[in-house]
Amino acid sequence: MASKADKVLDFKAVGIGNGSDGKESPTRRFGAFEIDLRAGELRRNGLKVKLQEQPLQVLTLLLERPGEVISRDDLRNRLWPADTFVDFDHSLNAAIKRLRDALGDSAENPRFVETVARRGYRFVAPVGGTPTNGGATEVVALHVTAPLFSQARVWWIASAAAAIVLVLLGLKLGLLLGQHPTPQIRSSRLTANPADDRVRAAAMSRDGKYLAFADETGFYLRQIDTGETHVIALPESLAVESATWFPDSVHMVVALAVSGQASSLWAISVLGGAARKLSDEGHGPAVSPDGVQVAFLKGRETRGQLWVMAADGALPRKLAGKAGDIFGSLAWSPDGEHIAYTKAHYTYGYGAQAVIEVLDLNNQRSHPTALREQYDESRSLLSAHNLDAPLMWTADNRLIYTLIEAPPRQAESNLWVVPLNQQAEVSGAATRLTNDPGVVAGISVSTDGKRLALLKGVPQPDVYVAKLEEHGTRLGEPRRLTLDDRQDFPFDWTADGKAVIFASDRTGSFNIYSQAIDQTVPELLVGGRETSTLPRLSPDGSQLLYLIYPTWGDTNSPIPLMRVPLTGGTPQRVLESRWISNHQCSRMPATVCIFSEAGDRELTFFTFDPLQGRGAQIFQIKDEVPALYNWSLSPDGAMLALAKGKWGEERPKVHLVPLKGGAERWINIDGWPGVGALDWAADGKSIWVVSSGEEGNALLNVDLQGHVRPIWQPKKMTMGWAIPSRDGRYLALRVASGSANVSMLENF
Repeated sequence: MASKADKVLDFKAVGIGNGSDGKESPTRRFGAFEIDLRAGELRRNGLKVKLQEQPLQVLTLLLERPGEVISRDDLRNRLWPADTFVDFDHSLNAAIKRLRDALGDSAENPRFVETVARRGYRFVAPVGGTPTNGGATEVVALHVTAPLFSQARVWWIASAAAAIVLVLLGLKLGLLLGQHPTPQIRSSRLTANPADDRVRAAAMSRDGKYLAFADETGFYLRQIDTGETHVIALPESLAVESATWFPDSVHMVVALAVSGQASSLWAISVLGGAARKLSDEGHGPAVSPDGVQVAFLKGRETRGQLWVMAADGALPRKLAGKAGDIFGSLAWSPDGEHIAYTKAHYTYGYGAQAVIEVLDLNNQRSHPTALREQYDESRSLLSAHNLDAPLMWTADNRLIYTLIEAPPRQAESNLWVVPLNQQAEVSGAATRLTNDPGVVAGISVSTDGKRLALLKGVPQPDVYVAKLEEHGTRLGEPRRLTLDDRQDFPFDWTADGKAVIFASDRTGSFNIYSQAIDQTVPELLVGGRETSTLPRLSPDGSQLLYLIYPTWGDTNSPIPLMRVPLTGGTPQRVLESRWISNHQCSRMPATVCIFSEAGDRELTFFTFDPLQGRGAQIFQIKDEVPALYNWSLSPDGAMLALAKGKWGEERPKVHLVPLKGGAERWINIDGWPGVGALDWAADGKSIWVVSSGEEGNALLNVDLQGHVRPIWQPKKMTMGWAIPSRDGRYLALRVASGSANVSMLENF
């Protein structure tokens, strides 16, 4: 796809028309504006706009010849008689500035008045004239080059560390599914961005005429029926995370963020003008049907909150959310009296439950919908990695929601719809709306319910390998090792450093594989229908240790820690626990192995022997949400490194806990948004830390004296964590990328 700077957009502008009697129309219309040439009045949406005489004359002359360059000499002759003595350049510049101010336009991103260097000015928007006697209008073809917006958006997959925590927790939303046939829905593409310029956020206007979308190059407004596209200006250094429209189809609430930081909420007009901040923190906004209130979310991971505020940002108040809550998406009811949202609450383990709840704003009470089911591999469900999958409540009282597909399509999700009654309760069977590849990332619906914009993409999480150079101070160019299109998570290396050990769901269930760094096909180590993951080696490298997680929704079964010879053999149970969140072993000659058991409000550490089983408790952390912690055991087995994920700590830091006596201490990771994951370097003298954040987060090397060195900050990808080979020559990286585009559904 051509860059935004190179793309030429052809659109037709209705110019000056003549009626049958030859009289020129006194009215011109463009955008939300109308000018009465006889009265000399400019109006926007029917309201008079104050405009001085000289800017008004400039506008009149530009509208007489839309699409043509009007020279500065022509403007001087129109504005000032030949015998007038005036600082022409200064006065004309001032008149142009006042005109742009009145139109909400800008010289950098013009939607109406474009500066043509060293020549003059040109009116670039479509202009409509009203003939006095119904005569025909002249059509003028304009060619507009959309300017390049330099800010790259850093959205697609959430922090990889948070994502794997949620995947391992296995949050489940059971939904009642109907068996009705798919309706005849018409689908068309609205964007066609390539993989390296994916759409990150999109929202259709309430009138169904416009699509606002953000990609790698900026934020754009596209007229759906014609394809006309213009840049929407944003505050410097901020990029779009999500957006929603007001009912007037002119204003939006947009979540803007700097990479790796919490987003803030801003009000933006597509007519131009400065953006206005509504809230210092917030994401996933949803505007009420009457445009009076804005619902939004605060916090991430397991500290989510639901808030509402007035449309101008006043009177913010919390509606729901406590420690352990995870919120996904919001949707207003047509009457504005209810808010639907996806929510899960982490208690412990694999069976944390998620529901779609409906909050009654009149009595501040919420209740789960009747969208429930027990896990069944033959049916669809909403799971951990797309809890954020969007909701939409249509004007005819239908709830549109998203479900992932059953294995082996578990990396895909699609839309379903169910009717609701006036009490916001399910009143009929659910119906499938879509059945195509990819993951649903956003939906928006026109008020009349005739059009739906669907943002859907294909995430690609893979294992990459990179060579460490110059004594570990520089990283060679990472290359992709796993070539399938499923989820791949690296956890260890073989003892000789020649192959990566990873978990993958390429067969429908998570199994364990090894793949040599010079090969393209992996070797299966642990197969079957059970979910096998977190593979790591014993101290001598001869035994593969791994976990088996129970089926979806099973909150009572203990989790076994298994072992199997790396060369093959019969798996044996080492121990079992209510919920094992992680396990690691030192390297020979040290023989220390540790696992952590997560409870409701604590994280407890135990030793274990790969052959003998559970040992003694050695350490415990008390916390409301222990799932936020990530930890790693040093290669000599002498020290634990722990970090609490972003949103858990105001200041990111690594906690060092000696296991053989000595004082605990902390290393601050200043200048970075948070710690997403950490693993010890092979020599035990430093720690590989991956910063929190979305696309473009950083791989850091942090020594035990607190010196932080950025090693790699990828573009258009997100890192999850880094696993060093035992000889310290290579890193196995969990890296995610993807593509996404917007399509439109009609007759749904």
